[in-house]
This record gives sequence, C-alpha cells and structure tokens, in this order.
Amino acid sequence: MARNEGNAKKRSVTLHVVSSLDGFIAKKDNSVSWMDSPGSVYEAGVSISEEEIATFIKAIDCYVLGSRTYEHALELGWPYGDTPVVVVSGREWPPASSRKTVEFYSGDLKTLVDVKLAPRYRNIWLVGGAMLCQRFLELGLVDEIRLTIAPVLLGEGLRLFGGLLKEERWNLKNVVAYRNGFVELSYSAFSTSTC
Repeated sequence: MARNEGNAKKRSVTLHVVSSLDGFIAKKDNSVSWMDSPGSVYEAGVSISEEEIATFIKAIDCYVLGSRTYEHALELGWPYGDTPVVVVSGREWPPASSRKTVEFYSGDLKTLVDVKLAPRYRNIWLVGGAMLCQRFLELGLVDEIRLTIAPVLLGEGLRLFGGLLKEERWNLKNVVAYRNGFVELSYSAFSTSTC
C-alpha cells in the first residue's frame, strides 16, 4: 500500500520534473530552453489536447518550488496561473516581487507539508529545484514521482538526483510515450507493509 493509499482525504505530494536522457534538469547556466526544442515525431506516441491539459492542471491544488525555480517561472511568464504556490526560500522577498497566489516559506519541510499544506490541499506538486526535491525525498515526503524524459543528451548540467540519496525502491505505476518523443514515467512510493 502506498503512503496515502486507503485514505482519499490525505494529501499526496508528487515530485514532477523534466530530465534529459542523461539525467540533467538544467544546463550549467540553469537554462532549460532545450525542453522546447522540436524533436522528431514518435508516431506511436500519444497526443494530448489543450482541453485535456487544462483539466489535468485544474486537479493540482498547490505547487511547491524553490526560489530559483520561482525566479525562472517569472521569467517564463508564470505557468502556474492562479493555483496557490509556496516558494521555499531562506531569502527575504519584497512584497512587490510576488503574486497574490504566492506565499514564501522558510523552515522545516515536514511542518510545511503536514501542518501548513495538508489541511488545505490534497494534490500537492513539487516542481523544483533539485536541492529541494532531494530534501523532500530524503525526508520521505514524496508519494509519487513523475519523471518526464526529454529526447536530448546535455552532457553536463544540474542533476536531479545527487549522490546524497540512499537506496529506495519505487513502484512503476505508468509509462506514457508522447508524439514529441518525451516519455513520462510515474512511480509510487514503495511500501513494505502488507495489505
């Protein structure tokens, strides 16, 4: 049984990230323009409509991200719409630097998830950065990993999974290959309890 299986009202934290084939989530200069590069068409892959994407995104109750990911999202034109966003940062931010749906948090991550977010949100998505994602994994706060692999080799850059994580098993839930050559792997947290 997964960490939140069996209790429909309990929160679920999904780590979602796009990675290159060789495991990088950004170039050395933190750029991610390689994600937008057109690739060849994989004929057997699926396509999703704008309507399907909008419906899926509406199911996300809250996003959690680090300060660099927040700054990058502002540069890209804010992809999170009016969905609540929590930015984990030790820096001070001027009030004018944030949107009405953004709050900043500095402190214990278990408290953030279990005390601040869980009572308000069921479907929480952690979308970066790498250090924040690794810390969530170390603390056992991630229930699902959705890793999208882009059909590109970068050679160097920022890795999602650093050398600090301990061995941990995850259950493959789903694999989707898209027409643009990207592949999404969905994993749920492995549980040693028996059902």
